[in-house]
Amino acid sequence: MQSQLKRGTLELCVLSILCRGDRYGYELVNIISGCMHITEGTIYPLMKRLKDAGNIDSYIVESQEGPPRKYYNITDSGRAIQKEQEDEWRNFSTAINKILDGEEQL
Repeated sequence: MQSQLKRGTLELCVLSILCRGDRYGYELVNIISGCMHITEGTIYPLMKRLKDAGNIDSYIVESQEGPPRKYYNITDSGRAIQKEQEDEWRNFSTAINKILDGEEQL
């Protein structure tokens, strides 16, 4: 169940982080890994799908500490998707919590 939940919520997590500021891929992995286990191999295909859909953009920044980094930023359509997904998540989690807490109605 955990891998299915991760797969279903990872896009929301990435978009939510990008709403707060531009990030590069490895940075996204580190932030999300602080809450759940993911690998770099999980993020990059998702970033490509989000970019292809027009929900994020990317740009290259030269680095003093190594190779150039590709940064990602959220687009207006990405912000709209993030808001929609966040609303869905909050409604869904509220409903599940009611059941877990024994507050469901017949």
